[in-house]
Amino acid sequence: MNTTDPIADLLTRIRNAQLAGHDLVSVPASRVKIAVVHLLKQEGFIRAYKCIRDEKQGLVKIALKYTENEAGKRTPVISGLKRMSKPGRRYYVGADNLPRVKNGFGVAVLSTSQGIMTCAEAAKRRVGGEYMCSVY
Repeated sequence: MNTTDPIADLLTRIRNAQLAGHDLVSVPASRVKIAVVHLLKQEGFIRAYKCIRDEKQGLVKIALKYTENEAGKRTPVISGLKRMSKPGRRYYVGADNLPRVKNGFGVAVLSTSQGIMTCAEAAKRRVGGEYMCSVY
């Protein structure tokens, strides 16, 4: 299937799988999606991911992470996913005004000239870029 915005498709698939209570979700692979999923793994929002090659473009299987309370109810670790830069309206930020998501409890994902990274890493390297999405 041809999608206009593959990052929004990735975020929507993760959001829908968590609302349905699934442990795994599969998305079509691309280098950008793998980089975003790798950042989610590093930041502790997902348990694991695995890239599966096939004759087409491949798949990324994502193991979602849940927390359990005293009553035994599972709640997803990711409470919100928001696409910031869209194909019709790109959203760029400079190194001096990098966004903070939920006062530091969330993660902003940037696409910079040095690769896809979190906002904290972009601040260390003093680079700006396209503000792709926020996860909290």
